[in-house]
Amino acid sequence: MIATVKSYALDGLKGYPVDIEVDTQKGIASFDIVGLPSGAVRESRNRVRSAVRNSFFDFTARRTTVNMAPADVKKEGSAFDFPIAIGFLVSTEQVSGDKTGEFVMLGELSLDGSLRRINGVLPILISALQAGYKKFIIPAENAAEAAYVHGAEVYAVKNLSDAAAFLGGMLSVDPVEHKIYSASAAGNRYGADLRYVKGQAVAKRALEIAVAGGHNLIMCGAAGAGKTMLAKCIPTIMPDMTFEEAIETTKIHSVAGILDPAEGMIKTRPFRTPHHTASLFSLIGGGSKSTAGEVSLAHNGVLFLDEMPEYNKRTLETLRQPLEDGVVTVTRVARSVEYPARFMLVASMNPCPCGNYGSSDPNKHCSCTYNERKRYIGRISGPLLDRIDLFVSVDGVEYDELRGAGEEESSADVRKRVTRARAVQRTRFASDGIHTNAEMNNAHMEKYCRLDPGSERLLRAAYSKFGLSARGVSRILKVARTIADLSGRENIAAADIAEAIQYKAKEFSE
Repeated sequence: MIATVKSYALDGLKGYPVDIEVDTQKGIASFDIVGLPSGAVRESRNRVRSAVRNSFFDFTARRTTVNMAPADVKKEGSAFDFPIAIGFLVSTEQVSGDKTGEFVMLGELSLDGSLRRINGVLPILISALQAGYKKFIIPAENAAEAAYVHGAEVYAVKNLSDAAAFLGGMLSVDPVEHKIYSASAAGNRYGADLRYVKGQAVAKRALEIAVAGGHNLIMCGAAGAGKTMLAKCIPTIMPDMTFEEAIETTKIHSVAGILDPAEGMIKTRPFRTPHHTASLFSLIGGGSKSTAGEVSLAHNGVLFLDEMPEYNKRTLETLRQPLEDGVVTVTRVARSVEYPARFMLVASMNPCPCGNYGSSDPNKHCSCTYNERKRYIGRISGPLLDRIDLFVSVDGVEYDELRGAGEEESSADVRKRVTRARAVQRTRFASDGIHTNAEMNNAHMEKYCRLDPGSERLLRAAYSKFGLSARGVSRILKVARTIADLSGRENIAAADIAEAIQYKAKEFSE
């Protein structure tokens, strides 16, 4: 008898249907899986055999053939264990097949018949729902993730026995209760706050501007000046993610297998800090399975590169394309996968290899030569620096300021101003398909970044004095637009251009 069970697979973040066809016949005992199965899929026959027997079903030796259609697409992962097992039970008439055609089934089997959680449930459910499938059976451990997919009727089961009883009408299982997304319930989980950062008024202002407009930022200062601490405060002043942003981010983390199964949804903006020894594939994505890299895991959040010159130069150069396009296309011989990568790049660096150049501490002296400093800074290419919107120097803090009892502005207060500025941008770009000033193209800037004669003269002077590129001028205009939004001004003023130039015109050399 032939039984067909519907399942789903992922290609990047997009799902596609897979029909599991199971045929059992009398003959020499065998269990063959065809349809371009990967090693993990081929091994499922052993997991299925043990799970069926340990769930007290009959697994008498038969000639069993499992076909996975479409047969010309490679099937990967362990999520097909459960539908193969159900197909076998229906094919051997141990479970009724009357209701199996109503469901899409996913799940990895343990040898005792229990269902283990799988990666990528959220993008699979969304893709299947868009394709017209409404009912799903998944592992109980994926229930929290599925609860946010409205419109889907999802049944979460713990083991193969319960699933078989449910399909046979002998067990009642309630569908997963849907949850309403609420970012405010997440609170501040970062453990940082600007109120604990003493001094650094200029750097804090740069952080506020960068977050308000989604701009890229680099901080340069002597070792111990507080660059890393400032960077860790950035997520605390970012606005809450919308439901659409949370879904986008959660899909990536779900496929990567790093989603908290208890939460089921990413509610706080990602803050990714890859080590400077990170490989090109780990940063951008790729490998044999075309997995998402750090730039995609930081989608809708922050990618922080601490001590940026210490990263491999070739690896850094790969950031140029995602910084411009907001997506990463991982292309291999057999497949091409696109991941979103709209993130805020934040980097820190020392002014020299020893880290003491420009230090306010009289006991710390720089031992680096001029050429050594130039070579160190030169590890970051000009084209990459040209994609940084704000450059800020982070100086040391005096002892009285550090230990003083003065109250610093909290992240919550700064966040209110940032949220207001982002709301202005959302209204402005409602029909343009973008969200922040940093995403503006030339047409947007011509419409929203018009300058009065005084501002135009100031920008022209900066262009000549600092030898700015065309991209550099665009970045100044975008930052100035954000500064005006923070001030509540409809038009860009000369003061906004002047402040934007101040952040852009900093040099990495003496």
